[in-house]
Amino acid sequence: MNIEPVRPADLPEIQAIYAHHVLHGTGTFEEVPPSIEELQGRFAAGTAAGYDWMAARDATGVLGYGYYGPFRQRSAYAWTVEDSVYVRDDVRGQGVGRAIVTELLRLAEAKGFRQMLALIGDSDNIGSIGMHASLGFQRTGTMRACGVKFGRWLDVVIMQRSLGEGDRTVPERKDVLF
Repeated sequence: MNIEPVRPADLPEIQAIYAHHVLHGTGTFEEVPPSIEELQGRFAAGTAAGYDWMAARDATGVLGYGYYGPFRQRSAYAWTVEDSVYVRDDVRGQGVGRAIVTELLRLAEAKGFRQMLALIGDSDNIGSIGMHASLGFQRTGTMRACGVKFGRWLDVVIMQRSLGEGDRTVPERKDVLF
């Protein structure tokens, strides 16, 4: 398995992976899979803004993908990013997500970000919660019953990990967001 930047040619496989999670999972609260054109737009916007999208690949194709992007648009959040990771259903639990997030952490830290958040759909999503915890994310809160999908209320688990200096120092003001 190789972890490499997402290429435009990967987007059909990525769209299929994400569509499966949208239609069958509670890790995302989207209920209608985005079209390939919508996904292309998300990818283009994220990478144009300087955020990283990474894919895990082997001889069978894309095993999973992840990215980080802005947590919120206000300038005070310029040092904080949020990750998202989705793994092909037939390889879940085999370390694919962990490898992707490990690389996202490295890349975000290298760009000077100080915090990475994971907002994990469904407090029963023990795979994602456990994977993030194994990488040093700490559970910082739970937003209870804030979404409805598949006819039931769902929580969002908030996990956080410091990057680099974290909150030990205050970074210099940045006029331009990443």
